[in-house]
Amino acid sequence: MKKSALVILLALLLLGPALPLLGVAVLMNPAAKATCVMNSGLSVGAIPGSLTARTADGTSVTLNKKQLTHAATIITVGSRVQATNRDAIIIALMAALTESSLRMLSNVTAYPESANYPNDGDGGDHDSLGLFQMRHQSGWGTVAELMEPTYQVRAFMGGPTGPNYPSPPGLLDIPNWKTLSKGAAAQAVEVSAFPERYANWEPVATAILAALTTRTSGSGGSSSSAPESASVVFPLPEGTWRYSSPFGYRIHPITGVRTLHAGADYGAADGTPILATADGNVWFSGYRGGYGNAIIILHTVGGKSYASLYGHMWDGHLYVKSGDTVVAGQHIADVGSNGQSTGPHLHFEIRPDNDYNQVIDPHKWLADYGAVSIDGPATGPTGCYLEGN
Repeated sequence: MKKSALVILLALLLLGPALPLLGVAVLMNPAAKATCVMNSGLSVGAIPGSLTARTADGTSVTLNKKQLTHAATIITVGSRVQATNRDAIIIALMAALTESSLRMLSNVTAYPESANYPNDGDGGDHDSLGLFQMRHQSGWGTVAELMEPTYQVRAFMGGPTGPNYPSPPGLLDIPNWKTLSKGAAAQAVEVSAFPERYANWEPVATAILAALTTRTSGSGGSSSSAPESASVVFPLPEGTWRYSSPFGYRIHPITGVRTLHAGADYGAADGTPILATADGNVWFSGYRGGYGNAIIILHTVGGKSYASLYGHMWDGHLYVKSGDTVVAGQHIADVGSNGQSTGPHLHFEIRPDNDYNQVIDPHKWLADYGAVSIDGPATGPTGCYLEGN
């Protein structure tokens, strides 16, 4: 990527919630199975073998474990930089997706020695190297430094502790980065000849962050910023649904393997409106593996934090996006059969403390708050979260 030598003044009032530190164990081994909790905002768990998501133009993209491990490094290292936040991490992921498809690329034409460092293949774009395709000749670092993923993430983020401060400027060295669109912010760092490319990757970057992390509080529990919800409602209109599969261990209808069904299934006609179960903030909206299209909303109910998940909606039938505020009973999506699904239904989950790794019986939770009566077997063990339908 081509870089300007212009010195950018550091913005003195870079505000916003900082992403916390990740455990050292994750940095050393991002694929570790134990969930690693950051001090506030997010926790990062095991890295999946693959992740499929769609770009803004609708192209389906599947990332492998090595690419997702690089994404985990971006989240891990990026969150250590003071004044970064969730948007900064998404911008960094967008840039790496665009520049290298989340691969550490050597450049044997410009720097034959780059092949001697761990890499995922040869790039060959001018004299660019690594995840963010940074250029030694533009002052981003030595060849050895640029072939190190951790260094590249620190350089991209920038700021007073960045390895190149104040020039070439990283994201935190762009005074107005928070007021720019995410694509424009990525371009401000990359200074690419094709600035429109970055925005196309925002849905994929958002999906990666959602798949690898969840919001948590500093004490290891989780906390949404949502105000206390005035009510809890059933997520489908009265008279439109049947209770088709409860929470608990079962034989998966598609894989035939006995697994934990992490939610409750409610059969309903294709296109039936799906309602937000409580007031809250949308954490995720988009394609999510076996769930197909899904929405995750963060709530505060009865003084406690919860995340609700709604799965299997068709493309074009999600009516809220990440960052939106919703109220109980709001029409957020329509029933479909996308992802690992055997027919139109709503897969509904509740996660206490917004914890990605713990789930409870959502039908009982609805009953506890008066949104439904227990009308069938709805009990099952709490346990670690497993994706399913």
